Amino acid sequence: MTAAILGRRAWSRLLRHRLAWASLVFLAVMMVLSLTAPLIAEWRGIDPTQTDLFRRFEPPSAQFWLGTDDLGRDLLQRLLDGGRVSMLVGLSGAVLSAILGALIGVTAGYLGGRLDAFLMRFTDGVISLPLLPLLIVVAAIDPRKLGVPAEIAQSETFSLYRIVAIVALTGWTTVARLVRAETLSLKARDFTRAAQALGARPQRIMFRHILPNAAGSLIVATTMSVGALILLESTLSFLGLGIQPPAASWGNMLTGAQELLQEAPVLALWPGLLIFLTVIAFNFLGDGLQDALDPRSERR
Repeated sequence: MTAAILGRRAWSRLLRHRLAWASLVFLAVMMVLSLTAPLIAEWRGIDPTQTDLFRRFEPPSAQFWLGTDDLGRDLLQRLLDGGRVSMLVGLSGAVLSAILGALIGVTAGYLGGRLDAFLMRFTDGVISLPLLPLLIVVAAIDPRKLGVPAEIAQSETFSLYRIVAIVALTGWTTVARLVRAETLSLKARDFTRAAQALGARPQRIMFRHILPNAAGSLIVATTMSVGALILLESTLSFLGLGIQPPAASWGNMLTGAQELLQEAPVLALWPGLLIFLTVIAFNFLGDGLQDALDPRSERR
Protein backbone atom coordinates (compact mmCIF):
# COMPACT_ATOMS: atom_id res chain seq x y z
CA MET A 1 0.00 0.00 0.00
CA THR A 2 1.52 3.32 -1.08
CA ALA A 3 2.09 6.32 1.16
CA ALA A 4 -0.42 8.33 -0.90
CA ILE A 5 -3.20 5.82 -0.21
CA LEU A 6 -2.33 5.72 3.49
CA GLY A 7 -2.34 9.53 3.57
CA ARG A 8 -5.78 9.73 1.94
CA ARG A 9 -7.19 7.20 4.38
CA ALA A 10 -5.73 9.08 7.35
CA TRP A 11 -7.19 12.34 6.04
CA SER A 12 -10.57 10.67 5.58
CA ARG A 13 -10.52 9.38 9.16
CA LEU A 14 -9.57 12.86 10.41
CA LEU A 15 -12.48 14.43 8.53
CA ARG A 16 -14.87 12.03 10.25
CA HIS A 17 -13.64 13.26 13.65
CA ARG A 18 -15.87 16.33 13.92
CA LEU A 19 -14.32 17.79 17.06
CA ALA A 20 -10.83 17.48 15.59
CA TRP A 21 -11.93 19.09 12.34
CA ALA A 22 -13.66 21.95 14.18
CA SER A 23 -10.57 22.39 16.35
CA LEU A 24 -8.34 22.51 13.28
CA VAL A 25 -10.52 25.25 11.74
CA PHE A 26 -10.56 27.24 14.99
CA LEU A 27 -6.77 27.01 15.41
CA ALA A 28 -6.19 27.95 11.78
CA VAL A 29 -8.40 31.04 12.16
CA MET A 30 -6.65 32.01 15.41
CA MET A 31 -3.21 31.62 13.85
CA VAL A 32 -4.12 33.66 10.78
CA LEU A 33 -5.61 36.45 12.92
CA SER A 34 -2.66 36.45 15.29
CA LEU A 35 -0.04 36.46 12.54
CA THR A 36 -1.81 39.25 10.67
CA ALA A 37 -2.44 41.30 13.83
CA PRO A 38 -0.05 44.13 12.75
CA LEU A 39 -1.83 44.38 9.39
CA ILE A 40 -5.23 44.39 11.12
CA ALA A 41 -4.06 47.16 13.46
CA GLU A 42 -2.80 49.20 10.51
CA TRP A 43 -6.06 48.66 8.62
CA ARG A 44 -8.07 49.78 11.65
CA GLY A 45 -5.73 52.70 12.32
CA ILE A 46 -4.99 51.58 15.89
CA ASP A 47 -1.72 51.35 17.77
CA PRO A 48 -2.18 48.55 20.36
CA THR A 49 0.76 49.80 22.45
CA GLN A 50 -0.44 53.41 22.72
CA THR A 51 -1.94 54.28 26.10
CA ASP A 52 -4.72 56.81 26.61
CA LEU A 53 -5.86 57.19 30.20
CA PHE A 54 -8.86 59.25 29.07
CA ARG A 55 -10.25 56.18 27.27
CA ARG A 56 -9.94 53.60 30.05
CA PHE A 57 -12.57 50.83 30.24
CA GLU A 58 -14.50 52.00 27.20
CA PRO A 59 -17.27 49.59 26.10
CA PRO A 60 -17.24 47.93 22.67
CA SER A 61 -17.74 50.44 19.87
CA ALA A 62 -17.16 50.92 16.16
CA GLN A 63 -13.59 52.02 16.90
CA PHE A 64 -12.77 49.58 19.72
CA TRP A 65 -14.56 46.35 18.86
CA LEU A 66 -14.04 44.74 22.29
CA GLY A 67 -13.49 47.94 24.26
CA THR A 68 -10.31 49.17 25.95
CA ASP A 69 -8.27 48.02 28.93
CA ASP A 70 -7.15 49.85 32.07
CA LEU A 71 -4.59 51.88 30.08
CA GLY A 72 -6.90 52.77 27.20
CA ARG A 73 -5.40 50.24 24.78
CA ASP A 74 -7.52 48.37 22.27
CA LEU A 75 -8.44 45.02 23.84
CA LEU A 76 -8.93 43.15 20.58
CA GLN A 77 -5.49 44.02 19.26
CA ARG A 78 -3.91 43.11 22.59
CA LEU A 79 -5.63 39.71 22.42
CA LEU A 80 -4.35 39.12 18.89
CA ASP A 81 -0.81 40.14 19.84
CA GLY A 82 -1.02 37.96 22.95
CA GLY A 83 -2.26 35.04 20.87
CA ARG A 84 0.72 35.33 18.54
CA VAL A 85 3.11 35.18 21.50
CA SER A 86 1.30 32.41 23.39
CA MET A 87 0.90 30.15 20.36
CA LEU A 88 4.47 30.84 19.24
CA VAL A 89 5.71 29.73 22.66
CA GLY A 90 3.47 26.65 22.61
CA LEU A 91 4.34 25.56 19.07
CA SER A 92 8.05 26.36 19.28
CA GLY A 93 8.36 24.72 22.68
CA ALA A 94 6.50 21.62 21.47
CA VAL A 95 8.70 21.28 18.36
CA LEU A 96 11.92 21.70 20.36
CA SER A 97 10.65 19.24 22.98
CA ALA A 98 9.79 16.75 20.22
CA ILE A 99 13.26 17.05 18.66
CA LEU A 100 15.06 16.64 21.98
CA GLY A 101 12.78 13.82 23.14
CA ALA A 102 13.03 11.99 19.80
CA LEU A 103 16.84 12.12 19.85
CA ILE A 104 17.01 10.81 23.41
CA GLY A 105 14.31 8.18 22.87
CA VAL A 106 15.65 6.71 19.62
CA THR A 107 19.21 6.65 20.95
CA ALA A 108 18.19 4.90 24.17
CA GLY A 109 15.90 2.43 22.43
CA TYR A 110 18.21 1.45 19.60
CA LEU A 111 21.61 1.38 21.30
CA GLY A 112 20.28 -0.04 24.58
CA GLY A 113 22.58 -1.24 27.33
CA ARG A 114 24.01 1.13 29.91
CA LEU A 115 23.29 4.17 27.75
CA ASP A 116 19.60 3.23 27.66
CA ALA A 117 19.56 2.73 31.44
CA PHE A 118 21.29 6.07 32.05
CA LEU A 119 19.05 8.07 29.68
CA MET A 120 15.84 6.54 31.02
CA ARG A 121 16.84 7.07 34.66
CA PHE A 122 17.67 10.67 33.78
CA THR A 123 14.26 10.99 32.13
CA ASP A 124 12.57 9.50 35.20
CA GLY A 125 14.45 11.97 37.36
CA VAL A 126 13.21 14.93 35.32
CA ILE A 127 9.65 13.57 35.43
CA SER A 128 9.81 13.19 39.22
CA LEU A 129 10.71 16.86 39.73
CA PRO A 130 7.80 19.14 40.71
CA LEU A 131 7.24 20.93 37.42
CA LEU A 132 5.79 24.29 38.41
CA PRO A 133 8.26 25.04 41.25
CA LEU A 134 11.11 24.03 38.93
CA LEU A 135 9.86 26.36 36.20
CA ILE A 136 9.45 29.19 38.69
CA VAL A 137 13.02 28.76 39.94
CA VAL A 138 14.48 28.60 36.42
CA ALA A 139 12.40 31.55 35.19
CA ALA A 140 13.37 33.65 38.22
CA ILE A 141 17.10 33.43 37.43
CA ASP A 142 18.41 36.86 36.47
CA PRO A 143 20.19 36.45 33.10
CA ARG A 144 22.34 39.50 33.83
CA LYS A 145 24.06 37.56 36.60
CA LEU A 146 24.95 34.90 34.03
CA GLY A 147 26.82 37.40 31.88
CA VAL A 148 24.01 38.40 29.51
CA PRO A 149 24.22 42.14 28.67
CA ALA A 150 21.51 44.22 30.35
CA GLU A 151 20.11 45.60 27.07
CA ILE A 152 19.64 42.05 25.75
CA ALA A 153 18.30 40.62 29.02
CA GLN A 154 15.62 43.32 29.23
CA SER A 155 14.48 43.04 25.61
CA GLU A 156 11.12 41.54 24.61
CA THR A 157 12.79 39.09 22.21
CA PHE A 158 15.04 37.65 24.90
CA SER A 159 12.15 37.06 27.31
CA LEU A 160 10.31 35.24 24.51
CA TYR A 161 13.28 33.04 23.63
CA ARG A 162 13.95 32.32 27.29
CA ILE A 163 10.41 31.13 28.00
CA VAL A 164 10.50 28.93 24.86
CA ALA A 165 13.75 27.34 26.06
CA ILE A 166 12.37 26.83 29.57
CA VAL A 167 9.20 25.05 28.47
CA ALA A 168 11.15 22.98 25.92
CA LEU A 169 13.71 21.77 28.46
CA THR A 170 10.95 20.42 30.70
CA GLY A 171 8.53 19.08 28.08
CA TRP A 172 10.62 16.43 26.28
CA THR A 173 10.23 13.54 28.72
CA THR A 174 6.91 12.18 27.43
CA VAL A 175 8.17 12.20 23.85
CA ALA A 176 11.40 10.47 24.86
CA ARG A 177 9.58 7.59 26.56
CA LEU A 178 7.13 7.25 23.67
CA VAL A 179 9.85 7.21 20.98
CA ARG A 180 11.92 4.73 22.97
CA ALA A 181 8.96 2.34 23.14
CA GLU A 182 8.36 2.72 19.40
CA THR A 183 12.06 2.15 18.72
CA LEU A 184 12.12 -1.07 20.73
CA SER A 185 9.21 -2.34 18.64
CA LEU A 186 10.59 -1.18 15.28
CA LYS A 187 14.09 -2.50 16.03
CA ALA A 188 12.72 -6.04 15.86
CA ARG A 189 11.00 -5.55 12.47
CA ASP A 190 12.29 -7.18 9.29
CA PHE A 191 13.20 -3.91 7.53
CA THR A 192 15.47 -2.93 10.43
CA ARG A 193 17.16 -6.31 10.46
CA ALA A 194 17.61 -6.14 6.69
CA ALA A 195 19.30 -2.74 7.00
CA GLN A 196 21.59 -4.14 9.70
CA ALA A 197 22.45 -7.13 7.50
CA LEU A 198 23.36 -4.78 4.64
CA GLY A 199 25.84 -3.01 6.91
CA ALA A 200 23.96 0.25 7.48
CA ARG A 201 25.38 2.34 10.29
CA PRO A 202 23.31 2.79 13.47
CA GLN A 203 22.83 6.52 12.76
CA ARG A 204 21.36 5.77 9.33
CA ILE A 205 19.03 3.09 10.69
CA MET A 206 17.81 5.38 13.49
CA PHE A 207 17.17 8.45 11.35
CA ARG A 208 16.23 6.89 8.00
CA HIS A 209 14.25 3.82 9.07
CA ILE A 210 13.07 4.03 12.68
CA LEU A 211 12.18 7.69 13.23
CA PRO A 212 10.12 8.03 10.00
CA ASN A 213 8.08 4.99 11.03
CA ALA A 214 7.54 6.51 14.49
CA ALA A 215 6.44 9.85 12.99
CA GLY A 216 2.73 9.21 13.59
CA SER A 217 3.09 8.81 17.35
CA LEU A 218 5.56 11.70 17.44
CA ILE A 219 3.14 14.05 15.65
CA VAL A 220 0.30 13.13 18.02
CA ALA A 221 2.46 13.63 21.12
CA THR A 222 3.74 16.97 19.82
CA THR A 223 0.25 18.23 19.03
CA MET A 224 -1.13 17.27 22.42
CA SER A 225 1.82 18.89 24.22
CA VAL A 226 1.16 22.30 22.63
CA GLY A 227 -1.84 22.92 24.86
CA ALA A 228 0.09 21.98 28.00
CA LEU A 229 2.95 24.30 27.05
CA ILE A 230 0.55 27.18 26.40
CA LEU A 231 -0.82 26.62 29.91
CA LEU A 232 2.72 26.62 31.33
CA GLU A 233 3.55 29.88 29.55
CA SER A 234 0.30 31.42 30.77
CA THR A 235 1.02 30.31 34.33
CA LEU A 236 4.53 31.76 34.30
CA SER A 237 3.33 35.00 32.72
CA PHE A 238 0.50 35.17 35.26
CA LEU A 239 3.11 34.90 38.03
CA GLY A 240 5.19 37.65 36.40
CA LEU A 241 8.01 35.30 35.35
CA GLY A 242 7.13 34.78 31.69
CA ILE A 243 6.61 37.27 28.87
CA GLN A 244 7.29 40.71 30.27
CA PRO A 245 5.18 43.81 29.53
CA PRO A 246 4.74 45.78 27.37
CA ALA A 247 4.74 42.65 25.19
CA ALA A 248 1.33 41.01 25.42
CA SER A 249 0.55 37.38 26.11
CA TRP A 250 -2.68 35.89 27.37
CA GLY A 251 -0.99 35.04 30.66
CA ASN A 252 0.27 38.52 31.49
CA MET A 253 -3.06 39.99 30.35
CA LEU A 254 -4.67 37.89 33.08
CA THR A 255 -2.07 39.21 35.51
CA GLY A 256 -3.03 42.80 34.70
CA ALA A 257 -6.72 41.99 35.03
CA GLN A 258 -6.67 40.14 38.36
CA GLU A 259 -6.99 43.35 40.39
CA LEU A 260 -9.80 44.65 38.15
CA LEU A 261 -12.21 41.71 38.34
CA GLN A 262 -14.96 43.74 39.98
CA GLU A 263 -14.39 46.89 37.94
CA ALA A 264 -13.85 45.29 34.50
CA PRO A 265 -14.29 41.48 34.53
CA VAL A 266 -14.20 41.36 30.74
CA LEU A 267 -10.44 42.03 30.83
CA ALA A 268 -9.95 38.61 32.46
CA LEU A 269 -12.79 36.89 30.59
CA TRP A 270 -11.38 37.19 27.07
CA PRO A 271 -7.78 35.98 27.62
CA GLY A 272 -8.99 33.23 29.96
CA LEU A 273 -11.56 32.08 27.42
CA LEU A 274 -9.02 32.05 24.58
CA ILE A 275 -6.54 30.04 26.67
CA PHE A 276 -9.30 27.54 27.48
CA LEU A 277 -10.51 27.20 23.89
CA THR A 278 -7.01 26.96 22.41
CA VAL A 279 -5.86 24.28 24.84
CA ILE A 280 -9.06 22.27 24.35
CA ALA A 281 -8.73 22.62 20.56
CA PHE A 282 -5.15 21.30 20.54
CA ASN A 283 -6.22 18.36 22.71
CA PHE A 284 -9.13 17.50 20.41
CA LEU A 285 -6.85 17.84 17.38
CA GLY A 286 -4.31 15.50 18.96
CA ASP A 287 -7.07 13.00 19.72
CA GLY A 288 -8.28 13.17 16.13
CA LEU A 289 -4.75 12.74 14.74
CA GLN A 290 -4.26 9.72 16.98
CA ASP A 291 -7.36 8.08 15.47
CA ALA A 292 -6.47 9.17 11.94
CA LEU A 293 -2.90 7.84 12.06
CA ASP A 294 -3.88 4.55 13.70
CA PRO A 295 -5.18 2.09 11.06
CA ARG A 296 -6.88 0.04 13.80
CA SER A 297 -9.32 2.90 14.42
CA GLU A 298 -10.93 2.25 11.03
CA ARG A 299 -11.73 -1.33 12.00
CA ARG A 300 -13.15 -0.13 15.31
